[in-house]
Amino acid sequence: MKILFISDEESAYLWEHYTPGKLADYDLMISCGDLDADYLSFLVTMGRAPLLYVHGNHDYRYAVRPPEGCDCIDDQFVIYNGLRILGLGGSYRYHPGDWQYTEREMRRRIRRLQPYIRRAGGIDLVVTHAPVKGAGDGEDPAHRGFQAFGDLLDRYQPAYLAHGHVHLCYGANLPRVQQRGKTAIINACGRFVLEIPEPQLSVRRTSPRLRKILYENWAGE
Repeated sequence: MKILFISDEESAYLWEHYTPGKLADYDLMISCGDLDADYLSFLVTMGRAPLLYVHGNHDYRYAVRPPEGCDCIDDQFVIYNGLRILGLGGSYRYHPGDWQYTEREMRRRIRRLQPYIRRAGGIDLVVTHAPVKGAGDGEDPAHRGFQAFGDLLDRYQPAYLAHGHVHLCYGANLPRVQQRGKTAIINACGRFVLEIPEPQLSVRRTSPRLRKILYENWAGE
């Protein structure tokens, strides 16, 4: 499975300078937030794969005009082609506004999703906008990470967490990928491509389509 992660900065390579076939190899596209809705709509139209997204702290405009043809996975647990994905958008609260959360509020969001995680037997990929506290986050209030994400990784040990929010140009030594336990933490700013060999997928029984899991009637496939 070949996944295209995007976040925060629209890629001129994929948009202004797009040529047919650039998106043909991707099996799934995922936005970690703060991108133009027209950009996401363009990618899902030109590509052959679905596009999933979480909100960034600047994505309040999606309430009026969301990305067309894309699936929001904020506060959702979904399985796509056997890949178990958890979506948690938004940033640390630093002033009044949408898609900003305190540490306590983020922990509450995670608790609400735990029944889905347990029923599916774990998580393979966590998609967030904000980073993990102490793993590529910033020292200023606007770009601090969530300790709740670190605790989530320590508990469930997913293979990957992809986030945005912290632009790589913010610092000369910001890592694109770093490791925390068994989890590779990916800064998806701009674009990042991840290939996952089929044997690494934890759940392989689901259909090729996106499947939202409803805890009250989910029984697997």
